[in-house]
Amino acid sequence: MPRRRRRARRPVANHKEESALIARGFSRIAGIDEVGRGPLAGPVLAGLVVFPPNVKGRWLRSVRDSKLMTPKQREDVLPRIRDAALTAEVGMSSPREVDELGIVPATRLAIERALGSMPLMPQYLLLDALDLPGVHLPQKAIVHGDAGCLSIAAASIVAKVERDRLMTEAHDQYPGYAFASNKGYATAEHVRALESLGPCEIHRFSFAPVSRLAGAK
Repeated sequence: MPRRRRRARRPVANHKEESALIARGFSRIAGIDEVGRGPLAGPVLAGLVVFPPNVKGRWLRSVRDSKLMTPKQREDVLPRIRDAALTAEVGMSSPREVDELGIVPATRLAIERALGSMPLMPQYLLLDALDLPGVHLPQKAIVHGDAGCLSIAAASIVAKVERDRLMTEAHDQYPGYAFASNKGYATAEHVRALESLGPCEIHRFSFAPVSRLAGAK
């Protein structure tokens, strides 16, 4: 009889990075992640979450990289994150700031705005791959941090839910681009709409597909 194949486990974020820092004396550790660096339209958002050192609960097993979760899973766990966190903030850079600064500086600006909205500054930053040379706080950039680090994964959920909400609102404000479904990413439907309608106010004109189509109109 053939052996049944085991289903691959979906990666769950853990508290190892935070626990190591707590052991060193840090208590306010901010996990930071961004969403929206790749789309052709809409803002880039940074999420920031600080959990208490003793955070616990079975629900934490639901926290993972937001890209691996369904919209319902993200919406369901978000209130748990906000209730448990010492703070959960979002910072944003507009499409125009992305055009004027470039995507990486605009992403850093969104993170700095999230930090600026905190009632109390963190003692240490855990970031998903991107460092912050302009912020003079101890920090660690972790490749694929949103997949393995609890507070970074939580920050990715906070930012993703907020950005999806903004793009759903943009769907009604800028009809024809299907922003509610594509969230500004370069789907075939979105590109066809760009070819037909040209770019709208929230498109990123510095991104090649948009600038090319803007020039053709």
